[in-house]
Amino acid sequence: MRVAFLGLGIMGRPMASNLAKAGHQVTVWNRTPGKEVLGAQVAASPADAARDAEVVWICVSDTQAVESVLFGPDGVESVLNPGVTVADSSTISPVATHSFAERLKAKGVRYVDAPMTGSKIAAEGGTLIFMVGGEEAAIEHLKPLFAAMGKKIFRMGETGKGQATKLAMNLQIAIIYEAFAEGLTLATKLGVDPAALVPLIEASMVRSGVVEYKAPFVLKRDFSANFPLRLMYKDVRLALQAAKEARIKLPALETVEEVYELAYEDGAGDLDYAATLTLLEKWAGVEIKAAPVEVGA
Repeated sequence: MRVAFLGLGIMGRPMASNLAKAGHQVTVWNRTPGKEVLGAQVAASPADAARDAEVVWICVSDTQAVESVLFGPDGVESVLNPGVTVADSSTISPVATHSFAERLKAKGVRYVDAPMTGSKIAAEGGTLIFMVGGEEAAIEHLKPLFAAMGKKIFRMGETGKGQATKLAMNLQIAIIYEAFAEGLTLATKLGVDPAALVPLIEASMVRSGVVEYKAPFVLKRDFSANFPLRLMYKDVRLALQAAKEARIKLPALETVEEVYELAYEDGAGDLDYAATLTLLEKWAGVEIKAAPVEVGA
């Protein structure tokens, strides 16, 4: 298939690479020049990338960025032909998603929101899990592309429901990780070796995929970004905005947002979201890491 892939960040670049490896004709664009994908052509603008494409796949940072690549001065809207499918794997506002889809529908363009979970490692390995909103026929059309980038697709309903689901998923990830980080902080302050605590967590009903994935990085104090804190902070705020629109309260997430805001202000925005732990450490006066193994022990 002829695919325009817009956005070559931590997730987008390996996703585009996997499409090219699968034999699709991929043209890429990135806001910051200089990024390339082996086997793909590079375009100077979103419109140039999307010209004559069958599918336009978007993976950018936020709602405003999606709006820009769709409808900005160099956006794709002006070059889209009827029958083209736009798929958005960014995490953005469900309300905005519905608005974008309606605007493109008037041009005969199909719109699928397809945010994903799995982080950087899954993007590189082609094992992402997609939560998708849109017409069944449009999703069926995209299945060869989903297969090149991921291992599972969950259709959550009509357009916008993929984004709504992603916010609910990231809400849980943020809260589960924060509970883990607070537990580690308390245990360390009380003299418990965090490396001894983690196997107990994983053997008990407290276990979770979030802890299983993040614990090795935390114990090595590796906060390099698999999913940057600034993006999780953005998703937390999106979830709270969606809750406000739905007139519901999310008190646990409201507290987590405060932690993210302070961690972001503390300079952790480009680190992994696991770096919220460093703020808890600062407040507690501890550093959480695996105790060194004694020689001969």
